Amino acid sequence: MSQVLILAEFSADGVAKTVAELATAGARVGSVTALVLAAPGKGGALAGLITSGPIAEVVVIESDAFEKYSVAAASDAVAQVITARAADAFLVASSAYGKEVAARVAVQIESGLITDAVDVGADLTATQLVFGGSTTVHSRVSHGCAVITLRPNSITPDLVAASPSITTGAFEMSASAQLAQVISRAPYVKGGRPELTEAQIIVSGGRGTDGNFAVVEAFADSLGAAVGASRAATDAGWYPHSLQVGQTGKTVSPQLYVACGISGAIQHRAGMQTSKLIVAINKDPDAPIFEIADFGVIGDLFAVLPKATEGVQARKS
Repeated sequence: MSQVLILAEFSADGVAKTVAELATAGARVGSVTALVLAAPGKGGALAGLITSGPIAEVVVIESDAFEKYSVAAASDAVAQVITARAADAFLVASSAYGKEVAARVAVQIESGLITDAVDVGADLTATQLVFGGSTTVHSRVSHGCAVITLRPNSITPDLVAASPSITTGAFEMSASAQLAQVISRAPYVKGGRPELTEAQIIVSGGRGTDGNFAVVEAFADSLGAAVGASRAATDAGWYPHSLQVGQTGKTVSPQLYVACGISGAIQHRAGMQTSKLIVAINKDPDAPIFEIADFGVIGDLFAVLPKATEGVQARKS
């Protein structure tokens, strides 16, 4: 049976939802092993959080090197586990961290690399959306272990109850991994809304907000949604660049994406058009966003969103 290794990531809230998504994709290929990289004494507790998804085994490696040398140490550990287990594939979430780990691992084990996949088949054929999302590409790694990064929310996770066996492992740090050291960290300050890349619902604002995101935020909060922004809005200084959705921002695939006052330029569409359901609100009936929207409202967002917010709140009560 084919062997698939996935990298388990965690947050303050527990195991990342991408773990079950990666496991679901990996289970199509073969037996799935989740790798947990942790500080000394922390691995067992983290492994115990993995209670759903088709995962057969969890391998725990504990070392202070993961804090001290970050991605370089993680890449060494992943590469050595892949080699020791002759894994056929390595899947990791397509985040900045995941893509850096994947790139380093691919170089170390001399294998091919596919990034930003939105699907993975049983034969390890990856599906990607390229050229701003205008073209669908199917590709496979032709040499070595297939290293693939998978966009969050692109695969519906199989949340079957999991009771994987837990084993411990070890690794040796290479000299090259110790050339740079992390000397300080600033904790991520999480707001009251969901993380943008993992949110099931996203409400985004664009140039049409004219810098006033109050109605966008109010509607998002009524839905329990994350708030995003187009490049035009972030470049104008109206919203943080960290919440930009698009080709040069974050790529998202929520169940529902509401575009408010966003024209739908290809740069923005590249970051959100894999959303399961797209709703567009725009005064311009010829706005390109309507070409990919499942539902469209031609109107002023400042008139539409307050009514929509009232409607959602009324349904809740």
